[in-house]
Amino acid sequence: MSRALFPGSFDPPTIGHINIIERAAALFDELHVVVADNISKQYLFTPEERIELIEKSLPGVKNIVYAVHPGLTVEYARSNDISIMIRGVRGAGDFSYEFEMAMTNKLLYPQLEVLFMPTDPRYFLIRASQIKELAAFGADFSSMVTPPVLEALKKKFPEVKA
Repeated sequence: MSRALFPGSFDPPTIGHINIIERAAALFDELHVVVADNISKQYLFTPEERIELIEKSLPGVKNIVYAVHPGLTVEYARSNDISIMIRGVRGAGDFSYEFEMAMTNKLLYPQLEVLFMPTDPRYFLIRASQIKELAAFGADFSSMVTPPVLEALKKKFPEVKA
């Protein structure tokens, strides 16, 4: 059985995240979507809410295992005997950062291989932080998230016009 993991904050999940998850799930028998729970960060949604939003955005995808992990991603990979990590990249800046992280992770868990998956060009400019900022200003960002995520953001930001 081929297994991989796709870690992230997913706060909130964007259509870019959903696209990467769909594409990665099609490549592996089992894809672990691992939601970060870093106590030093302040999130808009709880880890459980983020998982629920991803699940609702991918109702037809059945080979996904969802997990919340508060520690290093490589520790999740090692403890679940997963040796492939998927990382989405939008451009050179993302790739540079992700490459350095991949090298660090390789030092910590030599069996781990990182596969870089370029974003679909339609989602190149979408960032979760950008969506939160647009929501705070009441802008229409509906083309950047799935309907379940849009509804959840409207509850957090009543001024959203979408």
